[in-house]
Amino acid sequence: MIAVRNTATFWGAGAQFLHWLMAAGIATSMGLGWVMVNMPAGAAQFQLYSLHKSLGITLLALAALRLVWRWINTTPPLPDTLPRHERWLARAGHRALYALMLLMPISGYVINSAANFPLNVFGLVQIPNVTPASETLGGLASTLHLAFFWGFVAVLTAHIGGALRHHFVLRDNILRRMLPVRHAPEKRDQP
Repeated sequence: MIAVRNTATFWGAGAQFLHWLMAAGIATSMGLGWVMVNMPAGAAQFQLYSLHKSLGITLLALAALRLVWRWINTTPPLPDTLPRHERWLARAGHRALYALMLLMPISGYVINSAANFPLNVFGLVQIPNVTPASETLGGLASTLHLAFFWGFVAVLTAHIGGALRHHFVLRDNILRRMLPVRHAPEKRDQP
């Protein structure tokens, strides 16, 4: 039986679902963002912008839900076999990911608000603008949004690289703890 909540050694189905749903959403949103800013203006670009914004607001809500879920659940500890600097890097990387999961869509929301453009999430919910129209504020938010994008690329690359290193080089249980398929824990990974 698969546990919904986290255990002392594995992430539960709830955390796994939110992790992989957000991973897919973030990858999609970043890909859409890259394509839409590099395509000619027109109806297709407008549609991609609308989809990108809707997905961004959805990811912001999911990030908030994910933070609550993490707060009310046990966090499986890192193996004692990890050196101190790797533990620090893992914690810093996760904090950076959570910060970017919030800051990226918030900066996009500010860009939209500063442009005084209506934000309609998937044609279902109208979100009011949070700032007055301001070209200066929109420019600052755009600069931050791009910086957050590249920060996200860097942190995600390190995160994925670290997970793959643990799985294929160190052959420990770190990646398997976040996969829905259960394997018997290795002796060196047990708390």
